Amino acid sequence: MRGRQRKRRGVRLGLSITLALLVLAAAGVGWAYMRLDGNIDTFNADGISGDRPSASTQGTNVLVIGTDARIGGNDELGGGDKSDIGRSDTALLLHVYADHKHAVAVSIPRDTLVEIPPCKLPDGSWTEPRINTMFNAAYSVGESAKGNPACTQNTVEKLTGLRVDHTMVVDFKGFAKMTEAVGGVQVCLPQDIYQRDLNPNRTTRGDQIFAKGPQTVSGQKALDYVRIRHGIGDGSDIGRIQRQQAFVASLIKKVKSDGLTPTKLFPLADAATQSLTVDPGLGSADKLISFAMSLRDMDLHNTKFITLPWRYQGERVAVVHPDAEALWAALKADRTLDGQDAGNHQSERVGATSPSPSGSAAAVGTGISVAVYDGTTVTGLAARASDALKQHGFTVTKTTPAMVRTQTKTVIEYGPGQQGQAEKVAQVFPGAEVTSAAAPGISVILGRTYADAPQPTASSATPSSATESPAPTALPTGVAGTARSADDDVCSNLSYG
Repeated sequence: MRGRQRKRRGVRLGLSITLALLVLAAAGVGWAYMRLDGNIDTFNADGISGDRPSASTQGTNVLVIGTDARIGGNDELGGGDKSDIGRSDTALLLHVYADHKHAVAVSIPRDTLVEIPPCKLPDGSWTEPRINTMFNAAYSVGESAKGNPACTQNTVEKLTGLRVDHTMVVDFKGFAKMTEAVGGVQVCLPQDIYQRDLNPNRTTRGDQIFAKGPQTVSGQKALDYVRIRHGIGDGSDIGRIQRQQAFVASLIKKVKSDGLTPTKLFPLADAATQSLTVDPGLGSADKLISFAMSLRDMDLHNTKFITLPWRYQGERVAVVHPDAEALWAALKADRTLDGQDAGNHQSERVGATSPSPSGSAAAVGTGISVAVYDGTTVTGLAARASDALKQHGFTVTKTTPAMVRTQTKTVIEYGPGQQGQAEKVAQVFPGAEVTSAAAPGISVILGRTYADAPQPTASSATPSSATESPAPTALPTGVAGTARSADDDVCSNLSYG
């Protein structure tokens, strides 16, 4: 029974960049400092390890933890036992580049197998290191209701080799209030969603809670959206992470479109800080404002979301090497996902005047939208194809299982007048069959031949017509090609598997 309760607990908030932007509300409202100060809680920094990576002057790393703790009225929104220990279901490491115009939020799946280093217990003693343990277990060390954010910070530093400059914890009651404060956030669903998709323990599918397509949500409805896992794609936590990233991007766009004014933003900051726990370095309105003001000029396109390079290991998630090391090295050097030195960027968008990870290949798919259907039962194949298409500039409108999962050969279907575009798509899938269809649009139905083919690298995926070489420090295609920008279509890449 307890295991089932843990599966139900979860708000996968994906709140990394959001929290940083939300506190912008305090800018210019000195009269409200005292109120915000009273809202903010700090955790004890005594639990932060003394064996840490060295500090860096190149960018800032902020760890954001989404917790499902049931204290403080959170049980009213998410169910569960309000006396239970705190757990983390979402963690993102936000790297803000030194130019303060670029940022990358790296999601760390909760089931990732990691080493949890020594962590401080409530009685003052320290634990022994724990090897091959799920990442979200770090927050539960000590089994206190408020959790152990210092232990999670220690674990992230051990995993990445990067020094975490600040840590923030937000609970889902505060998350719901924030969405109400902005008047709702636009989201998109790839299909109709029913009560059983939110609670798989139901014996019937129940009422419809979301309709397919774009819509605006807030409060409990927003909370339900970021919690949904079953019934979309392969029902994995990886797919939920992608939707959470889309949600955060949409929230950022909403905040910026409303205007960064005290009238608009103070209610948002008030809601955020009421459910925010931070390290002592951010433990006052002054400190939060100082940090937030440094983010004011970040461009939506230059705000990226990715997931830690991963693979399945049984029912758990393992880190993919050496891709993960390449990612951490890039962030440590303050280089963007396409290998550029962020210190040289001013107002231009990433890739606007410099080659993309696959050189001029990105131009091949410009303006062409593609739907990807997995005609096999190979885990992650649709995501792999989506990554390859995005590397060549295509817009992927959906990734979802096909109705028939026994496809042998990959097929590209195109609507009236779209043969030329389909042939460009075929460059990404050598040997695929290109055929016409009555319905408009371009679809790729993946077959076993694509699953068995070697995965292309960033360099081998470039068509022979490309005249530029990828940047020598660009990250592998499997990392950079999965990135979502904060200005991406809210309906794109919502399903994994």
